[in-house]
Amino acid sequence: MDGRLGIHTLGKRYLRKVFPDHWSFLLGEICLYSFVVLILTGIYLTLFFHPSMNEVTYHGSCVPLNGIRMSDAYASTLRLSFDVRGGLLVRQLHHWAALVFIAAMLTHMMRHFFTGSFRKPRELNWVFGWTLLFLGLFEGLFGYSLPDDLLSGTGMRFVDGALLSVPIVGTYLSMFLFGGEYPGHDIVSRFYSLHVLLIPGIMAALVVVHILLVVYHKHTQFAGPGRTERNVVGAPFMPVYLAKAGGFFFLVFGALTVLAAVASINPVWSYGPYRADQVSTGAQPDWYLGFAEGLVRVMPGWEVTFWGHTLVLGVLIPIVVFPLLLVLIGGYPFLESWRTGDTREHHLLDRPRNRPTRTGIGVAWISLYLILLAGGGNDIVATRLHLSINTVTWAVRVAVFVVPAAAFAVTRRICLGLQLRDAELVSHGRETGVIKRLPHGEYVELHRPLDQAELHTLTAHRRPRELVDREP
Repeated sequence: MDGRLGIHTLGKRYLRKVFPDHWSFLLGEICLYSFVVLILTGIYLTLFFHPSMNEVTYHGSCVPLNGIRMSDAYASTLRLSFDVRGGLLVRQLHHWAALVFIAAMLTHMMRHFFTGSFRKPRELNWVFGWTLLFLGLFEGLFGYSLPDDLLSGTGMRFVDGALLSVPIVGTYLSMFLFGGEYPGHDIVSRFYSLHVLLIPGIMAALVVVHILLVVYHKHTQFAGPGRTERNVVGAPFMPVYLAKAGGFFFLVFGALTVLAAVASINPVWSYGPYRADQVSTGAQPDWYLGFAEGLVRVMPGWEVTFWGHTLVLGVLIPIVVFPLLLVLIGGYPFLESWRTGDTREHHLLDRPRNRPTRTGIGVAWISLYLILLAGGGNDIVATRLHLSINTVTWAVRVAVFVVPAAAFAVTRRICLGLQLRDAELVSHGRETGVIKRLPHGEYVELHRPLDQAELHTLTAHRRPRELVDREP
């Protein structure tokens, strides 16, 4: 094998590669392992799902739906859930893995954002990770639209309305996507091709490139004794890291399987087949697209007319703001590098408190996301809290502008306060709780000096330039 493939030289170089040991690195592994689970369960589901909108009459184990006309896609989903051994478990495992996959990607990116690991030379890998998140959002949308139930059909109506709001070409975009007048007869088969072939192929390629760049650039690490910009302190890939990663894969797989076994998700038989003249009550998208719906729900229904064309601003503005919120994340490394003038290579991570402006921006973005997520469920919030839906909607509208600004200011002040606390620790040491009386009668608390490891962690960083006060 070595003579034909040269694996000995390759293995000798990379099997002993050192990986830092920190719990936050597990977030990226959760992304990878959830993606593997998605691929495995997706292959199983394709054996039984029929991506067709041809109408059939259902006769199966779901008695309340017997004799009802529905699409073949919806009927095959019911057969998969009730008649295929283990079908419902695998279907729910696929859906839960998708939710965890996107949640882990978002959390993983926020970890990189707050610690500054996106800086040179890793900007391109940040863009690859951001592209994976962006594709994952639409992959999830296409996936839960395939069963053609009333809930997914309501989401498709939302997509159709967003496309129709695009000036001049909106009707063309809608007819191109749906293959004619909404809902058309081709949408499930088209989404099926995108969901099982095109987007997973692109994402798999990006995952491989993403991991290769991690290996090439080496892992970042937090500051500490013996850690510099030119070395990595940790355990070797073989056998330590490989054994831990293998065990963690089975832990993730097992946790997802238990979740799929005990927590029902997307019970399509409760919604019934999609009909264009009906809508499901309390319809909510999966959490990762909830903020997009929140933008539409809280936006006033404004309309303007130019040269015979009506612009539906109540939908058009949200579908423009939606990608802008994501683009802000994708382009941030380049924005920070330009604004601060920082072109050095970075292999040591920042403590978030030492970058107060960046940390404030991240918290402001998360607060905006959560507010819009609540806005996407304004009807549910109003019902559960016994409030007027108008009150909830106006509260979200005000919070969209007020809360992120307040979150930025408060977070930045907290970070600056933590910096002062660290400076106090370095100067005077830790409080011991021991009170001593001095000869002249004064009472003072004794402080224990920090050891060299703690001092190194608190002081081993260069004072960064801030985004808000650029130096000449």
